[in-house]
Amino acid sequence: MLRLRLAGINGDRPVVCTPEWYSGGPSGLFGIPFGLSAHRSTTPAYKPQAYKLPVYSLLLFGILCLLSLTTTSAQQKTPLGSIHIDVRDAKTGNLTPVRVRLTQAGKPVKSLPREAVAVSYGLWDHADGYGFQPDSSFYVSGQFRLQLPPGTYQLMLMKGNEYINQQHTLVVKAGQALQKTYTLNRWIHMAARGWYSSDDHIHIRRSPGENQPLMQWIQAEDVNVGVFLKMGDFWETYYPQYAFGSTGNYQQGNYLLTPGQEDPRTPELGHALGFGATGSVRYKQDYYYYDKVFDELHRRGGLTGYAHQAESFHGYRGLTLDGLRGKVDMLELLQYCVSDQPLHTENYYRMLDLGVPLTATAGSDFPWCGHDHDKGPPEQSARIGNARFYTYLKKPFSYGAWKEAVAAGHTFVTSGPILDLRVNNTLPGDKLALVKGDKMTIKAKAFGHPVKTPLETLELVAHGKVIGRVTKNDPGQSSGRLTITLELPSVTKGLWVAARCYGSGKQAAHTTPVYVSVDGGGFHNPETVGSYLTQSEKYLLELEQELDTHSDNPEFRAWYYKKGLKMRIDKTRQVIGDLREKLVPR
Repeated sequence: MLRLRLAGINGDRPVVCTPEWYSGGPSGLFGIPFGLSAHRSTTPAYKPQAYKLPVYSLLLFGILCLLSLTTTSAQQKTPLGSIHIDVRDAKTGNLTPVRVRLTQAGKPVKSLPREAVAVSYGLWDHADGYGFQPDSSFYVSGQFRLQLPPGTYQLMLMKGNEYINQQHTLVVKAGQALQKTYTLNRWIHMAARGWYSSDDHIHIRRSPGENQPLMQWIQAEDVNVGVFLKMGDFWETYYPQYAFGSTGNYQQGNYLLTPGQEDPRTPELGHALGFGATGSVRYKQDYYYYDKVFDELHRRGGLTGYAHQAESFHGYRGLTLDGLRGKVDMLELLQYCVSDQPLHTENYYRMLDLGVPLTATAGSDFPWCGHDHDKGPPEQSARIGNARFYTYLKKPFSYGAWKEAVAAGHTFVTSGPILDLRVNNTLPGDKLALVKGDKMTIKAKAFGHPVKTPLETLELVAHGKVIGRVTKNDPGQSSGRLTITLELPSVTKGLWVAARCYGSGKQAAHTTPVYVSVDGGGFHNPETVGSYLTQSEKYLLELEQELDTHSDNPEFRAWYYKKGLKMRIDKTRQVIGDLREKLVPR
């Protein structure tokens, strides 16, 4: 029998034929154990498959390989050209880490320069990718050289949300070196304004040896803080981090790698987030008791939350169970995992209207999630920083200052647009105490770039309702800047106020709210609190029904923890009853 390996059937990867020993026994020509391996280059988008064929197929595939080798040999007789590329920052003039995508006639070039910064990554901690990113782009520290066959190529240079993308046409001639220097310009510099970007959801295993290349990756995406999450499930953990707390940090200037965890993760309660703690927390014997993990993460100085907008994997149940009991600090509000529309506010607004403060965060969930990642084009595949949040620091950038600011809720999430919200000069996450009849001034600004991040609308949202709205077509507004100022002459009740913005396509942004109290009251919404408490009770009933269903599927284990979860449901029901007694108008 002949063993033929076919790998990476992606349409844009070269097939390579190589001899291969077959361990199934003597076979092949003249009784020599021999096989043929045809494979394409590794990308995260494929799964290798093997097929066993009769030995006489060797002749056919041998001929095909000889033809392939003949073609390759003929190509090698044509002198190659080369490109020498330098990429510099416009402000500093220095070489700058950058994301590069090289194509020809719309298809990725299959050559990788020696200067490419490579780190092993993949789904379920497999080694699916290394030098190439899922869209066939690659990272370099600022310069690279590459030999190419003569022809016309397209070069795209990218560096996160704040830099203007560049696309250039390169004409490579045989035997000649094409030298080019390009300068990247920012359309906005948020760190100079005190706002630092973060991706709170990156899955790559990390040892000290990966620190420097991963630092160049996040610098190439202009992400100031990359949070690398150890991932867990009922059975196992993935993407290990070599240390937690400050010991696991790696910082260069205003860029920081820091560890965290996405664990517990269950299909009945959702996926939990935690970072900033001095150590990771995992209770395998009590795996479904998220609150136990949250309490210990808090004790270790960490922050806790739910991923994926609390939508997928029934995360709304876990958010109800733990959020109403004060165990949750943040919600991952913007991400491309649930759908290709990144901003989902249903669960966020429900908790806010119930008077539960939650800091808005965002993360890419690399390498799992991208824009329409299941069926979209490669340009919309998984990418670090495609969903990020900004945090305002009142102190110089450091791990401690960043964590303190996230805990204070001074954040907004975005896939492109930039937001600025002030309510009586307070920041998102602040608590504004007023007296009945006080005046409140709300100011919001959105910033974009007419080509890269064109704005469409800017809205002020209070208690889930739009109380102010402008579009790019209104007088004094544009696709690069939108502004709203709203004066409330006499405030009579508490509320939460946030800003949100939509750009072209799938671009969106949303702030953490400012929490306004009047005469010492809360910020809950009296108009919706009753219905949202009823909805929360419905989610608890859903979970109870799950507990009554014994499943043989090893992924569904909630029923095994029925006693402990029922106790937590009862405690949450008591909170719902107390809130109904206190907040629902009679």
